[in-house]
Amino acid sequence: MKTFNELGIREDILRSLEDLDFVRPTPIQERVIPILLADHADAIALAQSGTGKTAAFGIPLLQSADAGSQQTQALVLCPTRELCLQVANDIAAYGKYVERVKVLAVYGGANIETQISALRKGVQIVVATPGRLNDLMRRGRVDISAINTVVLDEADEMLQMGFQEELNAILAETPADKNTLLFSATMPHELKAIIGRYMTDPVQVTIGRRNAGAENVSHQYYVVQAKDRYPALKRIVDVNPDIYSIIFCRTRQETQEIADKLIQDGYNAEALHGDLSQVQRDTVMNKFRRRNTQLLVATDVAARGLDVDDLTHVINYNLPDDSVNYTHRSGRTGRAGKTGISIILIHMREYHRIRELESKLKKSFSKHAIPMGAEICEKQLMKLIGTMKNIDVDNRQIDPFLPAVMESLKKLDREELVKRFVSVEFNRFLDYYRNAPDLNVVERKNRQENRADREEKKPGRKARDAYDRKKQDSESKVVFEGKKRRDESGDAYSESSTAYSRFKINAGKKDGASPSRLMAEINEIVGDRRIRFGKIDVLNNETILEVESRFAKKVLEAFQDVMIDDEPVVIEPANDEVIRDSGKRGFRRKKPPADRSGGNDGRQPYMGRKRFDGNSAGRGKMSKAKRSKPMRGASKNRRRKQSL
Repeated sequence: MKTFNELGIREDILRSLEDLDFVRPTPIQERVIPILLADHADAIALAQSGTGKTAAFGIPLLQSADAGSQQTQALVLCPTRELCLQVANDIAAYGKYVERVKVLAVYGGANIETQISALRKGVQIVVATPGRLNDLMRRGRVDISAINTVVLDEADEMLQMGFQEELNAILAETPADKNTLLFSATMPHELKAIIGRYMTDPVQVTIGRRNAGAENVSHQYYVVQAKDRYPALKRIVDVNPDIYSIIFCRTRQETQEIADKLIQDGYNAEALHGDLSQVQRDTVMNKFRRRNTQLLVATDVAARGLDVDDLTHVINYNLPDDSVNYTHRSGRTGRAGKTGISIILIHMREYHRIRELESKLKKSFSKHAIPMGAEICEKQLMKLIGTMKNIDVDNRQIDPFLPAVMESLKKLDREELVKRFVSVEFNRFLDYYRNAPDLNVVERKNRQENRADREEKKPGRKARDAYDRKKQDSESKVVFEGKKRRDESGDAYSESSTAYSRFKINAGKKDGASPSRLMAEINEIVGDRRIRFGKIDVLNNETILEVESRFAKKVLEAFQDVMIDDEPVVIEPANDEVIRDSGKRGFRRKKPPADRSGGNDGRQPYMGRKRFDGNSAGRGKMSKAKRSKPMRGASKNRRRKQSL
């Protein structure tokens, strides 16, 4: 492996690298820096985050900058404000001893007049987000006509965030003979179009496999029920006392809710999402980088481009729709040669997503059991003991208090003293996990085997039927009362003539709806697993289903704020008729009322197409989230930016 001295780097820049404790170049730096310094050619560098890409292009930009000219000579485009600031600061650090070369970060959320003033004074290297740079171009406040080098940093993420139009507008204003450098972790189809349009015979450097995740990251997954997702998250955090992690959520609302819960439960957590102002975002990130915050709960958009060293874990509270997003998430840990762990919380019906990721990333994902209370308590206790053993004691300050302390504790023997000390610091965990249930989901195969074992042990059909009825009654907490039964709420019903109500939902086959998914989602949203369903007809654009009448009100109330892809899910009675199931299939249909305008209890009308299944790319999942509706006619990319 070469040293920085052997790469042709100037002495003033080498001094800065020594101050930063840069000893040897990373593989991408060793291969890219000589190309950019010698050939001044277009180049494509494919490598994961954390491999040293900023120095790979930042050092050549500094070395080739003309300090005697006040014109902007190099432009670096980044997907997010955080990455823009970080890249600008890093390049400035590499050029600590380079005289008269200025670096400026230009990004949204900051005072644009301050940025205009700095540009007017002359800046050789501009690091910008596409949105703010386009704004400055429209105002005529930035001149990029003399640019000789353009760097697209995290180019795949810029495209995924919907900046293709902005990139095209910016690149169209730059000189045709400029050098274009593209740095990316993956190579999506849209990126190839930009390469073909704006680059000439680029030199390509690939570190690791294309579109693969970070090599030093191990991938783990835990299977949980929906209601146990947050308790499972807490257990994973608790069983890793030294965890320093980003927790990824789907939406801004979910991000804030999970962060609030963690804070209320005593964890050092913060939320990072698009609703925060720039000042708030900077405050959150500064606390996280200083490790004053242990857990950062973030959306994909907010966390893109974050460069935080030494993350131990990345936790996927929900899987992203796109495997590329998972690659970016997991790449936040295991950086710069260090190891990391990417954890996924999934439902049983999401097993196929794990197999898809394994296939695309060419990596093996290991299944882990959700830790039990005893294991967590042991880990936390040993962490406490280790901290006590390694703490530095300031004898000068402690000694004056020792006589009084020793006198107060003289009646306690060693064992009793240790027990009391541990209890003072540790009772919270002991109390919380004293009777903690097992959150692990029983595998379907195991359930089938257990059911087969039970069948073998049941003698005769009559005895078996009696056994099944008894078991069903026990599980649903229903007791006989004459010829009728009463559930735990006290409502009486007859098993032989169960009443069903028919409803219509504005989601059908085109939205990915199916009977099994509908039943699972309704059970999850309502929060009651005892709901009985009658016939379910899934049509192209809507679904008509029967729900046990005693749960009808509960179902209607639960769906008041349910959304799919920023659109409301509308559920309403199919007609006013209550159906008595006599064992026959099908409906007894009734002619709908003539005037339907006011017959839906104020619920909104059907709102257009959406996807129902949350487990496939590009499809929405039903969730209780009051989110603003995107503008009609907005492009797909613009909607993506608005939603997060």
